[in-house]
Amino acid sequence: MTHPADGTAPASPGAHPSGAGGAYQPGLSGAEVAERIARGQVNDVPARSSRSVREIVRANVFTRFNAIIGVMFGIILVVGPLQDGLFGLVIVANTAIGIIQELRAKKTLDSLALIGEARPQVRREGAAVQVATGEIVLDDTVLLGIGDKVVVDGTVTEADGLEIDESLLTGEPDPVLKHPGDHVMSGSFVVAGAGAFTATKVGKEAYAAKLAEEASRFTLVKSELRSGIDQILRIITYLLIPTALGLIVSQLAVQRNDWQEAVRRMVAGIVPMVPEGLVLLTSVAFAIGVIRLGRKQCLVQELPAIEGLARVDTVCLDKTGTLTEGGMDLVDLRPLTAEDGARARIAEALGAIGTADSRPNPSMRAVIDAYPAPEEGRWRVLEAIPFSSARKWSGVQLLEPGGTEGSWLLGAPDVLLPPGHPALAEVDELGAKGLRVLLLGRSPLPLDAPDPASQLEPLALLVLQQRLREDAADTLRYFRSQDVRAKVISGDSAVSVGAVAAHLGLPGADTATDARTLPTDPGQLAEVADRTAVFGRVTPQQKRALVGALQSKGHTVAMTGDGVNDVLALKDADIGVAMGTGSDATRAVAQIVLLDDRFSTLPSVVAEGRRVIGNIERVAGLFLVKTVYSVLLALLVVFTQVPYPFLPRHSTVLSSLTIGIPAFFLALAPNNERARTGFVRRVLRLAVPGGIICGTATFVAYALARADHETALKADTSVATLTLFISAIWVLAIVARPYSWWRILLIGVMAGAFALVLVVPFLSDFFQLQLVGWRDPLIGVAIAGIAGCLLEITSRVFVERKEQEADATA
Repeated sequence: MTHPADGTAPASPGAHPSGAGGAYQPGLSGAEVAERIARGQVNDVPARSSRSVREIVRANVFTRFNAIIGVMFGIILVVGPLQDGLFGLVIVANTAIGIIQELRAKKTLDSLALIGEARPQVRREGAAVQVATGEIVLDDTVLLGIGDKVVVDGTVTEADGLEIDESLLTGEPDPVLKHPGDHVMSGSFVVAGAGAFTATKVGKEAYAAKLAEEASRFTLVKSELRSGIDQILRIITYLLIPTALGLIVSQLAVQRNDWQEAVRRMVAGIVPMVPEGLVLLTSVAFAIGVIRLGRKQCLVQELPAIEGLARVDTVCLDKTGTLTEGGMDLVDLRPLTAEDGARARIAEALGAIGTADSRPNPSMRAVIDAYPAPEEGRWRVLEAIPFSSARKWSGVQLLEPGGTEGSWLLGAPDVLLPPGHPALAEVDELGAKGLRVLLLGRSPLPLDAPDPASQLEPLALLVLQQRLREDAADTLRYFRSQDVRAKVISGDSAVSVGAVAAHLGLPGADTATDARTLPTDPGQLAEVADRTAVFGRVTPQQKRALVGALQSKGHTVAMTGDGVNDVLALKDADIGVAMGTGSDATRAVAQIVLLDDRFSTLPSVVAEGRRVIGNIERVAGLFLVKTVYSVLLALLVVFTQVPYPFLPRHSTVLSSLTIGIPAFFLALAPNNERARTGFVRRVLRLAVPGGIICGTATFVAYALARADHETALKADTSVATLTLFISAIWVLAIVARPYSWWRILLIGVMAGAFALVLVVPFLSDFFQLQLVGWRDPLIGVAIAGIAGCLLEITSRVFVERKEQEADATA
């Protein structure tokens, strides 16, 4: 059977093909279609390529961070002035970055799904009509031609050499010859022949739809940075309410009847406790990383996904579509005859045979690639029979250079050779290595003879292997150099998978395991999964179980794949990586999509993630130092019943110049440090003692300034601001090490900017900063100098020594 999908038009719409196997089905009538639609027996599976816009917006707006800062911003809007609410812009920026990035990813995925949308043909009332996938109903007769997708499950009713590629479902690369009565599953596609099938399962009942439905719930990637920051925010939330109550009571007592000033001072004490800049900077750093990866055709659906892959210690790889491409390579030609010039003659014959096949399968394509067509006129094709899975060989009758005629057959050695032939031992040896072997022979009998292979003269063995991705070996070597273990998990035979893995130099490839022998006990499965590198004949459920088993052993697991059979494992893995040309379902559940299918992009993702993690961890100490000194200052103010030393605008200028702006540049610097667990523990080594030192120094300078009753609160606040700036810029100097010219310049520019705030009248009035006299400012500078010395000691004792111990342990 032929139809427009395979490039030729049928004689009449829906006409039964001559010679096709199976009974002709005229298809459903219009009334029968309407009846099934009314009963809901229609293929109405909603397309799900990504999260909905509503889900994306809700996930980015309703966060703990936005709730805390939003409440504080709302209070400032009530009591004013607006310049004390500048911190509220962080909410807008942070939320916008997350939403815009995910919407960009969604747009890309939706366009990929639209481009790949199938438009199948069905036969209704004897005529072939093209319908949308969602319009197919139960019992529809669906027509198939070369290249067509099988969009629902069904039973074959007509077949004319119909071969179905089910690799996206089973991982098995060889096409399956289908006969009337055989089942076909959604997610497969036609590679040869034509036919028709009756739809037996539509909608959510279809095989591919069931897998996609099971994996349809979008799960966020695990992020230690995000969870660590959320943990810090959770602790801060518990501190906010009692601290806020204490501050408001103390400030009302101090400010008497000026409740608005009391509320402003309370907000000024609360807002710095929240590391709002850290949340924003993390989003910015991830977004820039996503943009960089986007230039390499790597789509990151979630911002923290690049961090997740940087922390991965085990990568599970699907062979078909990940390590191999959709084709074969001819790696060896072994003549079976000792005649002079046999190799040259065989090569010319193979070139001529290749010209006779208008639709070559992967094996014949490998022959064509290896042997170009001979000079015109030397060989002439008289007749040709294409390859058939039932026959297991193809044939071409050639007019040879000497004027003789012969039938040249190319196919399975065990079919073309008699049992016990010496060449079969060599074939078995090569097959045990996962290689595919074809026999080339010549027969004096014509192709239309009852058995043209009966007088076949074996001439050569053609050794083929699945085409490996050019970048696969280098990528696996990179993972090995980074202590990331690679495991190949495939639905293909264990021998074939092991051969591919061995060719790529994967350690442990010589002990490939057939998944049909795997234990069902979770504990035993975890042990086998941990020590084994290659698995074959793995079902979709077993792929998922293997990922879970590795996770139970404490591994952070990434899974790559392109087929429907990979969906469940991709969803359960810590990081799912899908190929851009893979199924819609895999792209929907994966966090990272390689749009150009280049496996070699993964090292770039790992490197980008490590840059982001290392730099965010470096600057996180800056933000948490502010959190600690803010909590300490708030408690000291509550207990001493004095006006809070700062307004929100003071916190804004301090945070911007000592943390926000410099942290942005530090977060974009190169960084090749390996990702390690324990983010919160490490940053607190500097944050806690550093924050205590800065907060204590600031309050002492503030208290001494207040002891001078001749100065106003504005002057006392200015001294406290100066002391805290010097202490905080010292922390920045510690974090920025090792120094380079631009880091030194960065620190200098921040110090110069603060000096401008103090001396430029407009800025000093806007931020309400004014130093009065010399004594109090000099005392503040001296106290800040002492704090700096203590910070240096703390850095060496609590940070550098711990880092050296950790490196020694590693």
